[in-house]
Formats: sequence, C-alpha cells, structure tokens
Amino acid sequence: MSPAESTQPEFGEFEFIVVSNRLPVDRVTDDDGSTGWRRSPGGLVTALAPVMEKAEGAWVGWHGAADEQLEPFRKDGMQLVPVELSQREVEYYYEGFSNATLWPLYHDVIAPPEFHRHWWDSYRRVNERFAATAAKIASKGATVWVQDYQLQLVPKLLRETRPDLTIGFFNHIPFPPVEIFAQLPWRRQVLEGLLGADLVGFQRTGDTSNFLRCVRRYVGHPIKAQQVDVQDKEWRTLYFSRAEAFPISIDVKRIADLAEHEDVRERAREIRRELGDPKVVVLGVDRLDYTKGIGHRLKAYGELLEDGRIRVENSSLIQVASPSRERVEQYRILREEVEGAVGHISGMFDTMRNTAIRYLHHSYPVEEMVALYLAADVMLVTALRDGMNLVAKEYVAARTNNQGALVLSEFTGAADQLRQAVLVNPHDIDGLKEAICEAIQMDPQEANRRMKLMRKQVLQNDVERWSADFLNALQSKEDHV
Repeated sequence: MSPAESTQPEFGEFEFIVVSNRLPVDRVTDDDGSTGWRRSPGGLVTALAPVMEKAEGAWVGWHGAADEQLEPFRKDGMQLVPVELSQREVEYYYEGFSNATLWPLYHDVIAPPEFHRHWWDSYRRVNERFAATAAKIASKGATVWVQDYQLQLVPKLLRETRPDLTIGFFNHIPFPPVEIFAQLPWRRQVLEGLLGADLVGFQRTGDTSNFLRCVRRYVGHPIKAQQVDVQDKEWRTLYFSRAEAFPISIDVKRIADLAEHEDVRERAREIRRELGDPKVVVLGVDRLDYTKGIGHRLKAYGELLEDGRIRVENSSLIQVASPSRERVEQYRILREEVEGAVGHISGMFDTMRNTAIRYLHHSYPVEEMVALYLAADVMLVTALRDGMNLVAKEYVAARTNNQGALVLSEFTGAADQLRQAVLVNPHDIDGLKEAICEAIQMDPQEANRRMKLMRKQVLQNDVERWSADFLNALQSKEDHV
C-alpha cells in the first residue's frame, strides 16, 4: 500500500449519525434480576428515531456506567454505539468542565463557574474519543448531528479527520454574551470547535448573535449576515459555517393524546381531591437546579400568603423538583435551601386540612406529569435563565380545553414564542407576586383567548418540525465550498 493510499479514511456504514453525551436508552432491571434497555423519554429521541430508521442511522453516546465497555447494539430500530468513560472522566469531563464550568458560565454566571486545567484536558480527550467513534462508523458523505455543550470540540475534530461529512451542531442551552464568555480560558478553542460545523443551531436569535459576536472578537473570521467565512492563516477560505436559531419543541401529539385519556383525567381530579379541593391549584415543575428560580417562586408565594392575598384554604402550590446532579455540592446546598423554605412556609400556614405547598422531590412518568398539568389552574415557570423550557410548552399542549394560565419568565427561550403568557422578571419579587395574582384572577374568556393562541403556536411547531427544519437547513449547502 502506498503512503497516499494509507492516509485515505476508512468509511463506515451509517449515513446519519447523532452524537450526544448520553445514548437514548436507560438500563433497567426486570423482576427476575435480568437487565435490559428502555428508550429514554424526551423529545429529542422522539424526533430523531424516525429519521435514523429511514437513513440507516446510528447514535453515539455514553451509556451511563463508568469503567464499562460495551459493544454496539440495536434497540427500537436504532443502532447504538457506546463510548466508554472512566470514573475520573465522569468526574472531570462531565461533573467538572461540563457542569461546573460551562453550565454556570452559559447561564449568565448565576453560580460562579470553576476553571481547572485538568478538567479542560479531560473534556478535550473525551471529545476526541466521541469524534473518533463517529468518524469510524460514518459512511462517505454522511450527515453527523452533534448535540449540546458537552461536545463543542467534536465538529472541528470531525472536519479534520473526515472533511467529506456534513456536520451539524445544536446547542440546547443558552450561549452567553461576549462579556461573560470572555472569562473562559479556552474560549478560542471552543469557538473553533463549534465552527467545524456546517450549521450551528441555537434556541434563540439572541444566542446566535452572542455566538457570532464572540467569533468576531476572539477568532476574527469574516462574518456576513449569519455566515462565518472560516479561513486559514493566509486568509484563504476553507469553508463556511452558518449560525441560526431553531427553537426546540416537544412531542405535542403524545402530550395532547394523554390529556384526553380518561384515566389521566381522573388522576388529575384525584390530585385536587388529595389537596383538599382548593379553588386554585398552582404548579411548578423543574429539575432541582439553581437556574430554575425555585427560590424566587417560593419567596413570592410565601409573601402572598403573608399578605393575605391568597389563603391556604383556597389555594395550594405543588412544587415538583426532580433530583439533579446530587453529587455536586452546589446542588446539595440548593436542595437544603429549597426544602428549608418549603418547611418554613408550610409551618406558618398549613392547617390540619390544607397544605400551602406540596413539595415532591421525585421524577415522575409522563402520564403523572400530564395529570399534574391538567390539575393545575396556573403554571409557574420562573427560570432565571433557560435555553427553552419545555415544561411551559407541555403545560400548554396538555390544556386541550384551552383553560388555565401560564406565568413565564422572560429569560426562557419559550418566552419568544409563548407571548400570550403572563411574562415576568423573576428577580422582581413584587412583579412576580403581581403576575401570580393576575394569572389566578384572570377573566376566563381572556385566559381562553391566550391559551388558544399559545396552543396554536405549540401545535404548529412540534419537535418533529424542529428536527426537520434543522436537517433541511443543514443539507442546503449551496454557499459552502
């Protein structure tokens, strides 16, 4: 074999590849003790599974257990290709750089990010492993769609090894303004990693603008409209990378269909009975994360009880806070703060018959979540910063009778689309209190008008349309060289 022949890439068999931190399956243990795999819940899997089946697709990701090597396997018509992570890599790459450096940095430094070189080294090595796995299995000219902030270096790594590929990247969380992104010691490497993609997708137009400003400031490639002219050191064009907003959505049909099931409706009625049949049920559903504004919500609700503007006899708040990153110290502290606030409010206002706040630190199946959405007269989404917030869209999709009211933080991506919600700045506690009261007291006809418009928006823009829009834009590469 000649030297030239030996440098040719080896092509795999898959025409469409998704690369994400986790595979779209969870390991489950049956009653007899045997283990198997179950498809993970979530809109991303729902949207991409049909695409993968049609295009001979594969999904590359970590399977969730450290220091375990698995062979590729099939599940529900998808070829799954596991990437191995050591326990130290889980600690440094995932819990460290991804969730203690990038996550707080990209969420407007609500919590202070930590910058450690050994975390960055692990992040880089793991990204190299993901890229190498995808490059190995991709057929000639395949499409590779990389997902989210844990894998921002993968697009460039793929382009360097497999320039024949069409590469997309989608960032599910916010992208920070240049003044905040500037803090990252490895800012140029991250930007160059993302620019390896033909198309970089974001949730909001503001995130796209932030990214392009950072590219202009720290990389220096020419930008025209939303297209970056990626050049070499001699200022020769190598290729073009485009940045654009593609707001993600939900599996609307599944939520709406469940909302019509009689057993789910009966469960919603049962939830209200368990609360003592209050006149108003208010609901919050979040991961237990400092970005979600749960403390702000509890403070506002507690003050409304203190002011006498709502009473425990006729109003009850359900707060679902599903466990999140419980090995990280900041999250343990947050849980103590939230549970302390709930205990304080309940201790002051609970009666033998009525409870002010029903706090649930659990994860629930989608059927129970839809029952909660149906039981709630008012939904509170008070995130301090959120790429989208799909809970807001799920609540709207579930309200098939066009009743109910949504209080929505203006710092969520969903606020760009659900303009008929009661929009709030969650940092303004007095304003948040007024918004809660406005939602509770809203005229039924006005609430119906708003919900109809929000449901129309969600129904017309489901998760399948999101994936189709992104992939269609990715395949339109006339401007690329």
